[in-house]
Amino acid sequence: MNFAFRTAAGVLCTALITLVTPSSEILAQSTSGIHVVRNSETLASIAQLYYADPRRENVLVAENGLTSQGGAAIEVGMRLIIPAVTYHLVQPGEGWQGLATRFYGRASRAYVLVEANRGSLSVPPNPGAEILIPYPLRHVAEQGDTMSELASLYYGDSERARQLRRFNDVRTNGLTRGQMILVPLAGLLLSPQGRRIFEESLGGSLGDGSVRDVQSRIDSEIPVLRAHISAGRFLEALTLGNQLLGIGTLTESQSTEIHRELAIVYVAMDREDLAISAFRAALNGQRDMVLDSNRTSPRVLRAFRLAREQLNRQWRPEEESTENATDSNE
Repeated sequence: MNFAFRTAAGVLCTALITLVTPSSEILAQSTSGIHVVRNSETLASIAQLYYADPRRENVLVAENGLTSQGGAAIEVGMRLIIPAVTYHLVQPGEGWQGLATRFYGRASRAYVLVEANRGSLSVPPNPGAEILIPYPLRHVAEQGDTMSELASLYYGDSERARQLRRFNDVRTNGLTRGQMILVPLAGLLLSPQGRRIFEESLGGSLGDGSVRDVQSRIDSEIPVLRAHISAGRFLEALTLGNQLLGIGTLTESQSTEIHRELAIVYVAMDREDLAISAFRAALNGQRDMVLDSNRTSPRVLRAFRLAREQLNRQWRPEEESTENATDSNE
C-alpha cells in the first residue's frame, strides 16, 4: 500500500495543523494521513478504502482543496490528505472549554465536544474517560455556497446550518468565495482496513474508540450492579463488581461508584475489613463523598466512618506538607 503520514519526517504522528482562518487559529492534534494516488483509483474508491463509504469523497475534496465543479480530478502520484477523528484520554483538571481551546482554538466551541460525547457543559469530563474529538474539516467556499448547503453536504441535514454558523462565528447563511469554513465531523471514522493502513505506517496502535466503547458498556452495567444489591443478590453483585474493576479502563467516577457499591456488599457478607478497604478506594476517588444516614444501614455507615478516619490520618500530613510549602514560598 502506497501510503505515508503527514509529518516533516514522512511518518505518522498526531500533529499541529495550522489553519488559515479569519482569526488565525491553530487547531491542534488532528489525526490525518497521506495517501499517494495509484493507477485506476478514484476519490470514491479511496473513500471506500479508508471510511468504508464512497460518499465520503466529499471530505477528500474539501480537505485537499479540490474543486467540486465538473468533478474533482486526481492523478497518479497525487498526495491526498486522509483526515479522521481522534480520541483523547481526559486528565484530572481538564474541562470542556480547555479541551475546545486546545483542539479547536476557542473555548466557545466546547459544545461540539459535549454533543459528540453525550456530556453536559455544566459537568466536566470524567478523568480517565476516552472522548471523541470530531475532525475540523476545512471547506473553502466556492461561488454561491451557503451554510445550509454545507450542512446538507456533510451532515445530510440543512437544519444544522445554525450549528455551523455558531462554530465559525458566522451570522449569515451566504458565503463568499474563498471563505474558510470549519466543519466538525464526529462520524469521520476509519474503517478497519483504513485503520490497519494507518497503523502499519505508524508501527503502533492508533486510537479506535475501543476504550470509549468499553466505558460506555460499564456505564450500562453499574445499574445492574445496584439492582443485584437492592435484591439481596450479593454473590452476583460481588462477581459483577470485581469483573468491572478488572477491566482496567474505568473512569475515575466509575471506579469510585463500583468500590462504593462493593463496600455495601462486603458489609452484607460480614466482611467489614473488605468494606473499609473498598470505601477507602472510593474516598480516594471522591474525598467529599457522603452517605445518606437516613437511608443507609448503621453497619455500612460504621465501615464508611472507619474508612474516612483512616484516610483522614493519611491525608492530614499531606495537607500539612502542602500548607507548609505554600507558607515557605510566601
